[in-house]
Amino acid sequence: MKIDILAFGAHPDDVELGCSGTIAKEVSLGKKVGIIDLTRGELGTRGSAEIRDEEAAAAAKILGVTIRENLKFRDGFFVNDEKHQLEVIKKIRKYKPEIVLCNAIEDRHIDHGKGSKLVSDACFLSGLPKIETIDEEGNKQESWRPKRVYHYIQWQNIEPDFVFDISGFMDKKMDSVLAYSSQFYDPKSNEPITPITSKNFLDSIKYRAQDLGRLVGVDCAEGFTVERYLAINSLENLI
Repeated sequence: MKIDILAFGAHPDDVELGCSGTIAKEVSLGKKVGIIDLTRGELGTRGSAEIRDEEAAAAAKILGVTIRENLKFRDGFFVNDEKHQLEVIKKIRKYKPEIVLCNAIEDRHIDHGKGSKLVSDACFLSGLPKIETIDEEGNKQESWRPKRVYHYIQWQNIEPDFVFDISGFMDKKMDSVLAYSSQFYDPKSNEPITPITSKNFLDSIKYRAQDLGRLVGVDCAEGFTVERYLAINSLENLI
């Protein structure tokens, strides 16, 4: 199955927080989009891995993605080494995405930067034919390198290299985020307070998107950083 866009997140909910508006819009335009979570988020202060599995499935349904899988790396302790790279390479070669979206290049949570570099490195290595991988059916996989790798923005206010207009898709973005009811603001919860459980954090998702939109003259937008220069073939392509 070929996927147009494959989004990776170190934890279930990373993709929703960082780029779910983009995903929802691209799905509405007929693109096939998939999500790969690197871990089950088992070290999260609230909830459990099993609850996160259910929440991730619900969020995927809201966004209308074609596939969602979890590589079950160790939350907090996975590393960017050959073993982990090969597992990511297998998914890239399986789904052959033209575009890969991945974690912020640096962030408050150490897994975000690690996951970002791991996926970026795997995208390059996946294009080398002499690296051999075998799929689930025991068949040798062909090499594949995505054309573009973009990094979404998470906790830190990283300056984006470009922003994507998600006007009209903010409600779907928030619905996908709120599918993770164990993780975010809930005044009735008796579980410990964390940096992401405040109402301010939940509100910040909206006001960041609105502020990025304000800066480019649209209602809402999501920001991304790039690994190489963006190129256009017509000035009319800019909004």
